[in-house]
Amino acid sequence: MLKFITGMDTANNKSKGLYWILFLLSVVAFFVVYASPAGNFITLTIPFVGFFFVKALDII
Repeated sequence: MLKFITGMDTANNKSKGLYWILFLLSVVAFFVVYASPAGNFITLTIPFVGFFFVKALDII
């Protein structure tokens, strides 16, 4: 019953380290594209930053 109330499932602990690494790499790519002459393509990196951040926080 306590597991249902708190929403915590101890059997489903997933490693999120890979998602944190991918998030940090996508943030670096974001700033590299921002500083480059091809700054117009910065919008291509934003979905990756958002997706990997949400996956690292285990929201989805």
